[in-house]
Amino acid sequence: MRRILVTGTAGFIGFHLARLLLAEGFRVHGYDGMTDYYDVALKRRRHAMLLQDPHFSATEGMLEDQALFDRVADEFAPEVIVHLAAQAGVRYSVENPRAYLDANIIGTFSVMEAARRLKVAHLMMASTSSVYGANEEMPFRETDKADHQLTIYAATKKANESMGHAWA
Repeated sequence: MRRILVTGTAGFIGFHLARLLLAEGFRVHGYDGMTDYYDVALKRRRHAMLLQDPHFSATEGMLEDQALFDRVADEFAPEVIVHLAAQAGVRYSVENPRAYLDANIIGTFSVMEAARRLKVAHLMMASTSSVYGANEEMPFRETDKADHQLTIYAATKKANESMGHAWA
């Protein structure tokens, strides 16, 4: 049974991806910080639902705690990592930019470093349309310029894309 580590499994996309992977017969380990950016009770309910499947396990922790993430990754030994966790939200990034640097830059570094060290077959990461900044042409295309982000949130996600290219 293939093992997939998914970060951000208490979030909307991560929860639904984990459900799909479990239904397809994968073993899934979820890693989520359960931050209070939005309803933590909802996040806990999502994890409780996933934990009803014997092929799902979970860790509550912040990705910037690299020692914890490394321990979890070493024990689970994923073949694939799907990195969806992030400090999201454009407005909050203006009020608390440090949270974005910690979660999105340092946290993503932890994930990439574990993937490199463990030689996982695939590392998939989510970004955001915010990286396209003030681009007025819709819909955005991956070939559009993404040189001038308008928020710290967007800048951290663009930095993650750049780090991903450097690691690849």
